[in-house]
Amino acid sequence: MAETDIELYGTDAPPAVSRRFAIGRLAFELIGGQLRSICVDGAEAVRGIQYLVRDRDWGTLAPAIRDFRVEESSGELRIGYRADCAGLTYTARIVASNDALDFAVEAETISDVITNRLGFCVLHPASLAGAPLRIEHGDGSAEDSCFPELIDPWQPFTDIAALIHRQDGVTVACRLEGDSFEMEDQRNWSDASYKTYVRPLAKPWPYRMPAGTIDRQSVRLEVTGGTARPARPSGPIELEIGDPIGAMPRIGLVLTPDQTIDHTALRDSGVQDLLLSFAANAGHGLAEMQALACAVDGSPHRKTLECVIEADGDLDAELRAIADHVARAGLTLDAVAVYPAPDLQSTPPGSEWPPCPPLADVYDAARRAFPGLALGGGMYSYFTELNRKRPPLDRVDFVSHATCPIVHAADDLSVMQSLEAIPHIVRSARAVVGDKPYRLGPITIGMRQNPYGSRTMPNPGRERIPMAMADPRQDGRFAAAWTIGYAAATEGAALDTLTLGALTGPMGVAGRPVFEAVQALAKLAGSERHECRSSAPDRVAAIAAGGTILLANLTAEAPVVRTPKGEITLAPFGIATL
Repeated sequence: MAETDIELYGTDAPPAVSRRFAIGRLAFELIGGQLRSICVDGAEAVRGIQYLVRDRDWGTLAPAIRDFRVEESSGELRIGYRADCAGLTYTARIVASNDALDFAVEAETISDVITNRLGFCVLHPASLAGAPLRIEHGDGSAEDSCFPELIDPWQPFTDIAALIHRQDGVTVACRLEGDSFEMEDQRNWSDASYKTYVRPLAKPWPYRMPAGTIDRQSVRLEVTGGTARPARPSGPIELEIGDPIGAMPRIGLVLTPDQTIDHTALRDSGVQDLLLSFAANAGHGLAEMQALACAVDGSPHRKTLECVIEADGDLDAELRAIADHVARAGLTLDAVAVYPAPDLQSTPPGSEWPPCPPLADVYDAARRAFPGLALGGGMYSYFTELNRKRPPLDRVDFVSHATCPIVHAADDLSVMQSLEAIPHIVRSARAVVGDKPYRLGPITIGMRQNPYGSRTMPNPGRERIPMAMADPRQDGRFAAAWTIGYAAATEGAALDTLTLGALTGPMGVAGRPVFEAVQALAKLAGSERHECRSSAPDRVAAIAAGGTILLANLTAEAPVVRTPKGEITLAPFGIATL
C-alpha cells in the first residue's frame, strides 16, 4: 500500500508545485515563482534565483501569484507572472534560450512596506567550495578569487556586479542589476549554498519603502564552453566501506523543565547523554531545576546543564545562585555549558554588538560556581554565531553549537540539501575548536529559538515554513531519514556527542518514526566507525560502524542499494539496519 503524505511528511498540506523546463543546454525548475536547480548540460550550475520579500523578523513572505503564462518559440522560452505580497505588487519576466537566462522584476509598493530585504538572491551550490571565481564590482574593477573552502563568518565579497565561475569546462557568468549586491556564506546556517543578495547588511534594516515606490532588478546568466555530461548511471546505488576513522559519537536528547517525561521512552531510546535546558534569563529558578532533577532522578545518562544566563550584572552572584538551585534540587551533574543571553540574538555584519561580558569572564565565573564539573562553551544557537564569536578555548573543556535547516527555506528539497552543508560545518568548526571535544546539537528540523528575530514563526496549518518551531515533518518518516543522513554527514568530525532533539514536544522523538533513528544511532555509539561512500549521496546516506550498516533513503522514491551485505530496496524515506 502506498504511503500517505501524513506518514511521510507529517502533514497533508501540499508542497509548492514544481514545474520543470528545459531549452537547449539549460534546464531548471520553477517553484512558487522562483528558479531552482539551474543546470547546464545536466550539471547544476546555480542552485536558485529567488525574488524575496523578508519581514522585520527575517521571515520570508509567500507571494500570491496570478496571470501565469508560458510561451516557447524560435528557440526561446518566455515565462511571465504577476504577484502580490504584503503591500507590494510586481511583474516577473523569465526568458531562457540555449545559453542564457534572464530573470527581471519590476515591483511597486501599493502601501508603505516595512522590510528587511526586498529583491533578488542568487544561490551557488556548496559543491563549488574552492572553485575559481571572478568578481566584477560596481565601480568597474574586478578580482580573481575562489568560493571559500572554510565557511566565511562575514561577507567574502561585496559590491558585486557579476560573478563568473568555471565548472566542468563551462564558464557561467551571473550578472546582477538594480541595486547593490554582496555575498554571504550560507553554509553557516546549514544551507548548502553561497548566497548573493540585494542590499548590504551594513545599511539600516528594517527599512521603509513608501507607497508608489518603483523597484527594478534583474539577474542574467550567460553560459559558454563545455560539453554535455554523461547521464547519471541507472541501476542500484553502490555502497563502499573503507578504512576505520574513529568512534561513533555519544547520542543525546534535550530535556526542558516543562516537558512531559516519558521514562519508558527515555530508557528505550538508548541514548547516553541528556542536555538539561535551563533558562535563567527567562526566569527559570528553583522550581524548574527541581523539575529537571525529578525527570532524571536515578537515570544512568551523562547529564549536562545547558544554562542561559542574564550576564548583565555580577557573574559570580548569578552563577552561584544557579549552582545553589542545583544543590537544593539534588541534581547530580557531569557538566555545565554556559551561554550569556546577549549572544542569543545574532549580530549581523555592520550591526553593533550588544553589551556582553567577555566570554573568558563568563567561563571563569562558571568554573568558580561549578568546581569539578566539565565546562562547555560556544553558542546556544547556530554555527553562524560560533563562527563570528569564537570562545577562548583555554577556558572550556568542550565546545558546542546547534543547527537548524529551515532558517532561510523550508521546502523538502532544501531541508534534505542542508545535509550537503554538514561536512562543511564540521570541518570549519574543527578549524575553530581544534582538538577540543566537540558536542554538536541539538540538531532539529524545527527552530527552537530564533536568533534573527523576536520569535519563531507560528505554524497552525502544519505547513512547510521557515523559522517555525513546530515543523510537521518531525512527525513523519522524513525526519527519521534526515536524522540518519545528518549523522552520516558528520563522518569526519570526530564528534564527542550528537544531540538529536528533544524527548517530547514539538521537536520530540518519542512516539514518532524518528525514534527508530535515535535508537539505531544510540546502539552504534562508541563503536568503531568506517568510511562509507554512497554512489548517490543525495539519495541514500549510509553509516558503517561496529559491523553494522545503517541506511537512510533521502527521497520519496524506492531505490535499490547494493551493499557488502547484499541488496536492499529502501522504502520512501525509509531507514534500515544491516
